[in-house]
Amino acid sequence: MAKLPYDENEGFKTGRDVWFEMRGHAAAQKALDQAAEHDMTRDLRQFLFEHCFAAVWARPGLERATRSVITISVLAALGRSEELKSHIRMGLNNGLTRDQLKELFLHVGVYAGAPSAVAAVRAAMEEFEVLDKAKG
Repeated sequence: MAKLPYDENEGFKTGRDVWFEMRGHAAAQKALDQAAEHDMTRDLRQFLFEHCFAAVWARPGLERATRSVITISVLAALGRSEELKSHIRMGLNNGLTRDQLKELFLHVGVYAGAPSAVAAVRAAMEEFEVLDKAKG
């Protein structure tokens, strides 16, 4: 399938750069290329770069690690495990530790319920396993 071009406007470029830094170049490039294969996923990636990563993540006022804590907490509370996995990895890249994530999930469990914390811990354990295997 042919790759579809992105509108590489300033917002796109800013959001892309932030996302690449947080996601890691290889994983980000793979996801970006996959999204370009269909107009629905390409347009969603365009939107996310411009409105999520450029308009919010690139703002001054909060460190990326703090933004990661907020994002991971919200995703855990909402039970969005698939998106949570991606943000766990980005949170680690933004300087969070596994111990901090553990504390975060305990905190989420108190305010969003034990099932939310259990699902978040499962998602984290899956990501940790992938990361540990990649390290050898």
